[in-house]
Amino acid sequence: MPKEKFNILETTCVPLPLDNVDTDQIIPARFLSSTSREGFGDNLFRDWRYTKSGEPIPDFVLNNPGFKGEVLVAGKNFGIGSSREHAVWAISGYGFRAVVSSFFADIFKNNSLNNGLLPIVVPDKYLRDLLDLINKKPDTKVRIDLEKQLFSVLPGETAVSFEINPYKKECLLNGLDDIDYLLGIKDLITSFENNTRLK
Repeated sequence: MPKEKFNILETTCVPLPLDNVDTDQIIPARFLSSTSREGFGDNLFRDWRYTKSGEPIPDFVLNNPGFKGEVLVAGKNFGIGSSREHAVWAISGYGFRAVVSSFFADIFKNNSLNNGLLPIVVPDKYLRDLLDLINKKPDTKVRIDLEKQLFSVLPGETAVSFEINPYKKECLLNGLDDIDYLLGIKDLITSFENNTRLK
């Protein structure tokens, strides 16, 4: 299904200064029975966010009204554990469009790109400084320029570059999933097949 186009995003951030966050912590296994993507955001970080009786835990960052935004800034080694795609659905469903870390588990990173969520890898020291800044100044804004592959703190701070697969970059910029992309080049595929048969 088509996603929202991603080009330039300017927003505040939500800090999660925890390392080695796994997919079961992102979305607990008991919430995986649904095959629809809807509603997973309600249970993002469920066991950190609510008590067993369903009461919000005040100390958890998603329950702190001072922190809002479309970028989740997490500790290193984010998204480890099982390969559940539901973890990405939960993060996107909550309203995040990008996650920043110094390292992502490969499967989580691929699932993110396949579902319109941008994983941005920055140097470890840059990440720690960014987390400290956001904690001290929750109104800190960042800018993500996907076309130029730059991440920066506003206003005017030095930008850091990030890597992304060129194909997935094109899909994000144009709001396409794999099927949309293939349909868009259907004529090229047909022409190639026809030329192959003639040889």
